[in-house]
Amino acid sequence: MRAIWKGAVSFGLVSIAVKLYSATEEKDIRFHQVHRTDGGRIKYKRTCSVDGEEVTYDDIAKGYDIGGGEMVILTDDDFAELPLTTSRAIDVLQFVPADEIDPIMFAKAYYLEPEGQAAKPYVLLRDALQDADRVAIVKIAIRQREQLATLRVRDDVLVLNTMLWPDEVRGVDFGFLDEDIETRPAELAMASSLIDSMAGSFKPEEFTDNYRTALQEVIDAKVEGREVVAPEEAEEEPAAAVDLMAALKASVERAKAARGEPAAPAAKKATTAKKKAAPAKKAAPAKRAAKKSA
Repeated sequence: MRAIWKGAVSFGLVSIAVKLYSATEEKDIRFHQVHRTDGGRIKYKRTCSVDGEEVTYDDIAKGYDIGGGEMVILTDDDFAELPLTTSRAIDVLQFVPADEIDPIMFAKAYYLEPEGQAAKPYVLLRDALQDADRVAIVKIAIRQREQLATLRVRDDVLVLNTMLWPDEVRGVDFGFLDEDIETRPAELAMASSLIDSMAGSFKPEEFTDNYRTALQEVIDAKVEGREVVAPEEAEEEPAAAVDLMAALKASVERAKAARGEPAAPAAKKATTAKKKAAPAKKAAPAKRAAKKSA
């Protein structure tokens, strides 16, 4: 791996020199645009929309559209004067419980490696985070953009997760939230039974990208000059069931069959659950309104 950033973690009066590495990589199969007849790469020219002339990289600047056909042009000097105080530092702001952070805010993950003589303070911060069972909220500037992030421990290594700013997370305003939709106790009990029948421990290595694998096989066949055989079409999925309870029952039985468990009399279990389950409650209009405004 190649470090994409070097700096220091500022932890009180302690400074820990670190290198930053991308912790993830996309495995998508990438293609180039080519001429169908001879396979030649397609190239694009950078041209000005005003005079039609081709423009070199040296003559390209960043412009901000303010509307009405007007553009504000920013130079390198304009960006250099911006207050990126964290350009070479990861400033620890506070320590918080991990479950207080909504996963929707996480963006990208990076590994941190101690540099030079920084291994001792690095391990000290790592062990302190583990003992406190908290994550550090930090600020860092990557590629001329200041970002909020967390520092946590994974496999004895500090991991930095960049985060979205609060105003970058969109709110929800869906019509169904204002509707009085009730779920019957029997339906809720059957849905809970389905969840229980499909419960398990998450093991990421058990899941594979079947599309990417099949696509790679097609490419390999092309390279080897073999005949490319189209994959068999998957069987058509059954139409969505109108009866919610019937669909839930069938789903429970299918999940149990997949796990090798004997089929249970779902109707009897549903009846028992119905007796124990409390009546469904309607969401209060005030609460729904509060949800929408939030």
